Amino acid sequence: MQPIISSKQAAYIREADRRWNVKTGATRSGKTYLDTLYVIPKRIRERLGQSGLVVLLGNTRGTLQRNVLDPMAEIYGPQRIGRIRSDNTAILFGERCYCLGADNKKHVDRLRGSSIKYAYGDEVTTWNQEVFEMLKSRLDKPGACFDGTCNPESPRHWFKGFLESDADIYQQAYMIDDNPYLPEEFVEQLKREYKGTVYYDRYINGLWVAAEGVIYRPFADNPGRFIINSLDGYSIMHAEIGVDFGGGTSGHAFVCVGYTPRYREKIILDEFYEQDALDPARLEEAFVAFVQRCQAKYTVSDVYCDSAEQTLINGLKTAAAKARLPVNIGNARKKPINDRIRCDVRLMATDRLRVMRCCPHVIESFETAIWSDKSITEDVRLDDGSINIDVLDAQEYATERHLHELVENLR
Repeated sequence: MQPIISSKQAAYIREADRRWNVKTGATRSGKTYLDTLYVIPKRIRERLGQSGLVVLLGNTRGTLQRNVLDPMAEIYGPQRIGRIRSDNTAILFGERCYCLGADNKKHVDRLRGSSIKYAYGDEVTTWNQEVFEMLKSRLDKPGACFDGTCNPESPRHWFKGFLESDADIYQQAYMIDDNPYLPEEFVEQLKREYKGTVYYDRYINGLWVAAEGVIYRPFADNPGRFIINSLDGYSIMHAEIGVDFGGGTSGHAFVCVGYTPRYREKIILDEFYEQDALDPARLEEAFVAFVQRCQAKYTVSDVYCDSAEQTLINGLKTAAAKARLPVNIGNARKKPINDRIRCDVRLMATDRLRVMRCCPHVIESFETAIWSDKSITEDVRLDDGSINIDVLDAQEYATERHLHELVENLR
């Protein structure tokens, strides 16, 4: 069956013949699909046998595999599209290609001194800028070119500055409605998830706009929609605890987050917050009491703590062992804050996040959290002591391992 492409995708095939070829704009608008179907295979095959490297870069190696290589393998089969190996290479159409994460310049240091004949970039606005600067100097083989995609970010983002430069660039901008093959119900659902937030302008309309004002707009506009007095009608599958340690203007926070079956809903069940400084003994005592309180009501097996405070974490582990608490205590992954924020905003927009009334600090934080106006190049949640960010961090540490399941179950 012949693949169907949109008129905008057809224009890219005809016209994207510059050194830098970039598609920006809305999520699910067909940017990456065209690359996996046609652009990447064409560019690689055109350069078979030529000297130089083929390099594919994504935010992380995992996102590159999921966003680019797996869809290509579905189209062309695993015989032509290999998986990323331990040496960060994959065989694509007979060519050994480097596949690397670009969020940290250390990941791509191995490319220094190399010459690149073709480079592909996924989620470019999530990259470390130094990686892109290095790529510009290494894309030096005759006829070398780059294809890339990204969702828009701040209008002062470094990649937006590059796109407005006098470099040899072909650029397209996509709105979600530029993809006529998405189911109408799915498009309406996505628009609902981002309505009233900066993400609507970026991920639906494809615009480079600044993040301003209230972050959790659905919650701030109508807190009563999300606050519950009891768990009547909800079945908690399991719960996890996030811990953020205080210091300076911040306080200690423990937050217990529960999930209904298949991660359909996220429910913030309980909290502990102490603004005043606690010595380690009092902190451990409060932690043990909180875990015992949560385990008396819910299945709680795991606690995830701010990894910056290993001494305090070790103290919690010792205290838990002495109290014979059946709980695993480990480090939070500390995924990008904005990934965590986007998940919560989408859950709120689709009525899949609830907060028990016994969590006043979480409620207040969701109502009052705002974007900082001091950062002009990236989105930063204001954290100057005027807003309680500690409980937000703690509840996110208990959630971040399930971002994928929570977002997928929005569907």
